[in-house]
Amino acid sequence: MLKTTLAGLAAHRLRLLLTALAITLGVGFIAGTFVLTDAMRSGVDKTFATSAGKVDVAVLPKHEDGELPASLLARVRAVPGVTAAEGLVKGSAALVGRDGKAVGDMPTMGMSVPSGRLLRYDLDGGRSPKGPSEAVLDSHLAKRQKFKVGDTVTVLDQKNRPHRFTVVGLVDMGMDRDASMRGAVGFDAATASAMTGERTFTEIDVLGGGRDAVAKAVGPEHDALTGKALAQRLSKANGADTQVIQTGLLLFGFVAMLVSALVIYNTFAILIAQRTREMALLRCVGATRRQVFGGVLVEAVVVGLVGSLLGLAAGLGLGAGALAVIGSFDTGLTLAGPGLTLRTVLVALLVGVVVTVVSALLPARAATRVAPVAALRADLEPGSGRFRLGWVRTVLSAVFGLGGIGLAGYGGFGTQKGETAMYVVAAGGMLFFIGVVAVMPALVRPLGRLVGALPARTGGVPARLAVENARRTPRRTATTTIALTIGIGLMSLFSVVAASGTATANAQLDEHFPVDFQVESQFGGGRAVDDTSRLVPAPLVANLRALPQLEQVTEAREAGRPKSGGGPTVRTVTASSFGSLIKISADAGTVSAPEPGTLIVDARTAKAKGYRVGGTVQVRGERGSVPLRVAGIFRGDVPLDGVLVHETDFARVSAVRDAAVVWAKVRPGVQVDDARHAVDQAAKPYPTIRVGSMAELRDQFTKAVNMLLMVFGGLLGLAIVIALFGIANTLSLSVVERTRESALLRALGLTRRQLRRMLSVEALVMAVIGALTGIVLGIGFGWAATSAMSDNAVFDVPYLQIAGFILLAGVSGVVAAVMPARRAAKASVVESLSAG
Repeated sequence: MLKTTLAGLAAHRLRLLLTALAITLGVGFIAGTFVLTDAMRSGVDKTFATSAGKVDVAVLPKHEDGELPASLLARVRAVPGVTAAEGLVKGSAALVGRDGKAVGDMPTMGMSVPSGRLLRYDLDGGRSPKGPSEAVLDSHLAKRQKFKVGDTVTVLDQKNRPHRFTVVGLVDMGMDRDASMRGAVGFDAATASAMTGERTFTEIDVLGGGRDAVAKAVGPEHDALTGKALAQRLSKANGADTQVIQTGLLLFGFVAMLVSALVIYNTFAILIAQRTREMALLRCVGATRRQVFGGVLVEAVVVGLVGSLLGLAAGLGLGAGALAVIGSFDTGLTLAGPGLTLRTVLVALLVGVVVTVVSALLPARAATRVAPVAALRADLEPGSGRFRLGWVRTVLSAVFGLGGIGLAGYGGFGTQKGETAMYVVAAGGMLFFIGVVAVMPALVRPLGRLVGALPARTGGVPARLAVENARRTPRRTATTTIALTIGIGLMSLFSVVAASGTATANAQLDEHFPVDFQVESQFGGGRAVDDTSRLVPAPLVANLRALPQLEQVTEAREAGRPKSGGGPTVRTVTASSFGSLIKISADAGTVSAPEPGTLIVDARTAKAKGYRVGGTVQVRGERGSVPLRVAGIFRGDVPLDGVLVHETDFARVSAVRDAAVVWAKVRPGVQVDDARHAVDQAAKPYPTIRVGSMAELRDQFTKAVNMLLMVFGGLLGLAIVIALFGIANTLSLSVVERTRESALLRALGLTRRQLRRMLSVEALVMAVIGALTGIVLGIGFGWAATSAMSDNAVFDVPYLQIAGFILLAGVSGVVAAVMPARRAAKASVVESLSAG
């Protein structure tokens, strides 16, 4: 039996390759994910090993956010045998770009860069900084801002005062995650401390002395690591990023393998149906049911192994391509070359073979039911005719379908909103999808009649034959289309959620926050009193209020962090803006401008902290705390959260006088462009201040959502490609199955072109059935997911995108039918009629 199976595979090599291709694509994605993340992790490990190898001992805080006092450096230098020791200073020092504005959305990092052997960074040009007028730039930052060695740059200190420096070197900061993300400006230790205002160190690097001696000097409250241990700690901390990337990509790989499993199942089901007579003959000559079952599984193992090996090769190529694309961008990310590890090979082979064998189990079981007498019959195509739901399938479909709807309804339209509700909706979606899979064969005929109505009327006899071909094998068509349903359904779901999120944000801004401009630090609002780079200076607010083009200017100030313990953000907002620029809705109590001695709080904070209307709570800031009565709880309809208090109460808990953010409304009759020019001119003397119109802010949000959607769409595109391949594979095997039928149609007058059209329309019908099913599921559960986000969510359907999905599926289905149609058209009529 083994020889017979292997001989059959050898005789049908093309069929073997086509069947294995679905596994190849799925395994290739998984293998490519491992290749990509392994190369990234290897590059990170190598970089940190090289960097940390330049020091003998490193002293670090016990906790990640801890600090080392300056006095500790003197103790380390006093250790016998220590030849050099330097403390690493890190803080914020905003680099001013050529446009006069601070660079980036976060202030560039100001840090000390030592010289000599303790320089752990790679110099890409120039030398280390010496003295108060010299600086080095992160190489990637310098490239983006078009600075080079010898240029003079302006850097803002911790109080936003400008200082001029000469660039004496370019340094690769790729080993420092924060520096590579924010960009960095390097100084000598004294200048770095003066620019950033930091008086402590994040690390002390040591040459000589030995780890034990240094550890004894710094005491148990600090860590003393060897260079090797430091490399391992840094690699582990930075390797977390690659772990997140790997996990996310593997989730999409799981979707691809699920679609591959459906394609493999359908392929084996067709193959078993086509080989009914062959199986019966094997039974006639003595093959047992177990041998027939084993023969099909052996074929599945071979297919899975071939597909997995091809997938490994494809994964290596995908990983190399992804590395090349990442390397072409100025990311500062360290990359190693692509390669296959033993883990990658074993996982790929195991997943590919197991998925194939599991997918072939039901068809293999069906093969054992072929009676020997079937070798003497010439039955109609197995699986043809009307599909009937059995009572078991009916009950299961109802249980899963109703259970899914119930869970989705509870999560989406229940009282609880947020992350947990969305997980409940996701669980309901999975259950409902299982129910759809079970009942789909019964839906194929009515859906085929609906989808095929237009082609049947306009495409003539070939189109009518195509529609009937798609409808006459319900199981096969259902399994083929379900694979496409998964990909299109997920893309539709993401599209609906993204569109609804954008619509919700816009609606809430229009209703509750009708402002024209938002003025803030480009580094975002902050609660640190001494971090003025994150605040809008009070003189600028006064200048904005004096502009005749503006009708109203509102500022929001945030208290600094309390001296002990945490707590919600404490804000005060210009009282006159309530009801005009800020329109908030009450959940409980009164939510007008807070009176002295009272506060209002957003619903989420109130729930988290247990605040109740009428209750008294201690409001804390960096200056102290005061007891205030809760006057009202408001909904999260505006970009304000936490506790809102009166200005007099704010002054009792905080010394902050600068605004975290300022909002302005244009005076009626004034052109928005004229007002924008006036606001820009007022903000020009302040390099860290960013002016944005609400239209621009909305556009940025929309672009970010669309970019995220494109990423999801690209990753889910693999599942759609596999599903379309499933349509092509189904048609290819169907062409072989219907050889005599096609020949008879040709003999009756059907031309080669009409035969090709028939198969193309059949593929079109199957693709659109899958797409429509997926879109209905995606929109339905997108609605539930949107409602699960919040009570004020606005449901929106991106009709153009949805129409694009249907069009894409239809066109792709027709393209997938090109090769099978050409093969059918080339077959000889006489030879085909005489076959079988």
